[in-house]
Amino acid sequence: MFDGISKRFDTIFRNLRGLGKITDQNIDHISREIRKALLEADVNFLVAKEFVNNVKISAQGTKVLKSIKPGEQFINIIHKEMIKTLGEDSSSIDLSSKLNSIMLIGTQGSGKTTTASKLAFRFKNQEKKVLLVAADTYRPGAVNQLKTLGKQINVDVYHDDSNDPLLICKNALKKAKTKSVDIIIYDTAGRLNVDSEMMIEIQSLKEVLSPKEIFYVADSMTGQDMISSVKTFDEAIQLTGAIMTKLDGDSRGGAALSLRSVTGVPIKFVGVSEKYDGLEDFNAKQLADRILGFGDVVSLVEKVEKIVKEEDVASLEKKISNNSFDLNDFRTQIHQMKKMGSMTELIGMIPGISRKFKSLSFDENQLVWTEAIINSMTPDERTRPEIINTSRKKRIALGSGRNVFEINSLLKKFLEMKKMMKKMNANQSKFSTKKLLKSFR
Repeated sequence: MFDGISKRFDTIFRNLRGLGKITDQNIDHISREIRKALLEADVNFLVAKEFVNNVKISAQGTKVLKSIKPGEQFINIIHKEMIKTLGEDSSSIDLSSKLNSIMLIGTQGSGKTTTASKLAFRFKNQEKKVLLVAADTYRPGAVNQLKTLGKQINVDVYHDDSNDPLLICKNALKKAKTKSVDIIIYDTAGRLNVDSEMMIEIQSLKEVLSPKEIFYVADSMTGQDMISSVKTFDEAIQLTGAIMTKLDGDSRGGAALSLRSVTGVPIKFVGVSEKYDGLEDFNAKQLADRILGFGDVVSLVEKVEKIVKEEDVASLEKKISNNSFDLNDFRTQIHQMKKMGSMTELIGMIPGISRKFKSLSFDENQLVWTEAIINSMTPDERTRPEIINTSRKKRIALGSGRNVFEINSLLKKFLEMKKMMKKMNANQSKFSTKKLLKSFR
């Protein structure tokens, strides 16, 4: 995510950290580098110009503090301006009404149907009764796709054979009122802003349904084309917000940085993966941290807390303290890591460490292979790996489809990890997993 712009800012920050003082000369030099980084990332020209001017003005008026290095002060100025550009005051939606309606609009291929299911999954987990409405009668397979997604997340989907989006939505609204639905989500057809007939249709839908929220589902990878579409749709039906999709595949970040400044439309949610829980609240600071390569420890902790239960943490700490941590426990940790996402993504969320590992690529299959090796062991071997001799290794290799060298490597690493845990045990109270998690909250 945002690899291109993050690398450019990483270079800029390395140069900044070496500054002995802030002068007009180095302010001009750094400003030129920032402008290049933003334009290469496909940030709107006017947004880039305003960003750089604001950074220059703030830097020139900065009072150098003895306790902070000049370079770090300059970095802080850039960070604050990035948050401001993204739109620091945007986010929450009002769900206080008896029936809350959300309409999703946008161009074809932006991910509206998938986003509709992600929103439904999110609200369902907040104990809201949700109804999805399949109002895209133009794209072949759109209705069936939403029905399939609804079934997978156990959310009702309204559809009929009328082939009339307006009638479908009106009937769905009637049903929602009789079924005590809390939130109704309309998945409308993708349409181009130059298609006047389709734009009239979406205006009619808004007039009849009076949705509380109208979200433009924006594909972040389409760059400035998406920005112009948002402006046209906003002028036509007054958007209440935008949902940025495919952010995990956006290496530039220009669209995310430009959207609020150019259109005035606030970003409400961001799509960070194809999974049902891959929709996050928009947070300007967290997104600025990712763009600038600062990591995102808040999201990392949230991922951990979703997967790892507090009682599991307590059990793990107990096993480490009495030195009974075995390969069964190691397999559990691997399984939890796989649930959290890719290693590359997790490493990228760790401040400081993320920069050092950026040039490295992680083979995500390694966790799968390690788990396969452990699964091929007997319960006794997983509990007492020291009994695994040459003949046992050959059997495990055959069962897992790996070779004896990999099994030796795994056993060696596991032994080293146990030794490290034993050393950490002396400082258990200091390095308690629960305390580490709480310190980031």
